[in-house]
Amino acid sequence: MKRTLALGGAVVGMLAYAAVAAPAATAKSAPAPKTLAQTNFAAQQVAAFWLAEKAANLEKATPYGVETILKPTKHKSTVPSGAATTKPGLVGSSGDKKSTATAKNVNLPRTVGKVFFIGADGKPHWCTGTALQGRYKNLVATAGHCVFDIKRNKATLDKWVFVPGYYKGKTPWGIYVGKTAYTHYDFSVYEDYDRNYAFVTVYNGVQVDVTKEKGGRKLVTKEKVFETYSQARRAAKRGAKIEKVIDYTTKVRRGTPGSTKVENASVAQIAVDPATINTARKTLEDFAKGAGVGSKLYDGDSTWGVKVEEVSKREFGWTHRDHWNHPSDATKQTAFYFKKDQKGPDKYYKATFWAYFDVDYKVTVKEWEYQKGKVSVALKDVGRLGDNVGGQGLAYNQKLGAQPVFVFGYPSGSHPDGNAHFTGQTLKWSYGKPFAAQATAQKAENLQGIKSAFTGEGALGSAWLLKYSNATRLGYLNGVTIGVADTDGNGRYDTSLSPYFDGETLQVYQAAEKNWSGKIV
Repeated sequence: MKRTLALGGAVVGMLAYAAVAAPAATAKSAPAPKTLAQTNFAAQQVAAFWLAEKAANLEKATPYGVETILKPTKHKSTVPSGAATTKPGLVGSSGDKKSTATAKNVNLPRTVGKVFFIGADGKPHWCTGTALQGRYKNLVATAGHCVFDIKRNKATLDKWVFVPGYYKGKTPWGIYVGKTAYTHYDFSVYEDYDRNYAFVTVYNGVQVDVTKEKGGRKLVTKEKVFETYSQARRAAKRGAKIEKVIDYTTKVRRGTPGSTKVENASVAQIAVDPATINTARKTLEDFAKGAGVGSKLYDGDSTWGVKVEEVSKREFGWTHRDHWNHPSDATKQTAFYFKKDQKGPDKYYKATFWAYFDVDYKVTVKEWEYQKGKVSVALKDVGRLGDNVGGQGLAYNQKLGAQPVFVFGYPSGSHPDGNAHFTGQTLKWSYGKPFAAQATAQKAENLQGIKSAFTGEGALGSAWLLKYSNATRLGYLNGVTIGVADTDGNGRYDTSLSPYFDGETLQVYQAAEKNWSGKIV
């Protein structure tokens, strides 16, 4: 669709949150990237959502049925006016320097798979997508409305992931969580179907890593604590070890049977309750200052006491203030230093504290017992998308009808007459020469079409590949399916439609492909 404003420019959005970039000043201006990176934790949560319970959410996802049917008319235009550049061009695929051998059959590309997301209805859905070659081997292309939410006027669809080679819950090369989405300004702002495409950077792929630990008889150490030695002795089995343990949660009066005296007790130990540490510290300081040199039991509850001794200025330290041996940690505060005001030379003192605690008895025994096997489930990194499946190149400003293209996708749903030829379970292909088309209902003036029996549901985002090689399974992306049409009214879809890829498409691609994603685990 022709616009008088913002003929060029890209929009970039984070898949959980997105923002719209300002329009470029001219058609030739490069789109300014605006990376809105998600956190690794958020990406992990998205991956876990789709992979949990044996990929249950992947399996129950249905093909996306938003805006799948268009009503096109053919026209003569071959290159849209106002394009950023009208010179035909190619961006190389990952296989440009590889084998040039040919094959008789159509070998399906590894780069094509399904993109999954939560639709406007709050349910899981999928479209088709394909991996593209890029600087960081982390780029996916699909239809714009398989990434950006045109139903709720929301920036992007939620929980967006790409699964190359997907089949019935299987993720042979991993699941790739979307990080940042890029589309043309005109599609984001005006929903211009002439610009209905998106490029998405994805994190490294992840797979479910299942670790199984066998069950069986194992020697385990068991411990149990008793209040008295006699209780522990009665409970102990042959070969058991009995040892005293101090119960620091129970402070007792001096002389209590089954208790012990702990020297150099800390403020935290005497306080017992962490909530009373500050109060306890003040009580210890005041009692030490008034106790005099020697040992004295605190007669408030007779559970602790103090030992005060005179020390040198050197041991007291450089400060002139009263202080503890540790500035803040009550568990390490075991000595309090203070001085007394008096006539003559100053005298310095050190106070240490002791307390009485209950003593328990711990029985430790090793015995054999049968343990069930354990299964641990985690995510593991499987590397970059392009390293695993390769990446298609990009073609733009190509003369329509000059060369045929392959269209690869996952068509699903039925034709208008009710025939349901496609299931969406397996990757399908069609073949033909593109022709110029328009879709007036969507105000799309510069589309391209191809004769194809694909149904619309599931086929959205299908990859249109120019110069596709059966040997390398790579070619050049020259379009993405944005809808289908029944042009002769016979109740069967016969045409697939895509935006025409031009110089402005190249600009959006270039804005996306230079952004790094990284790992999530």
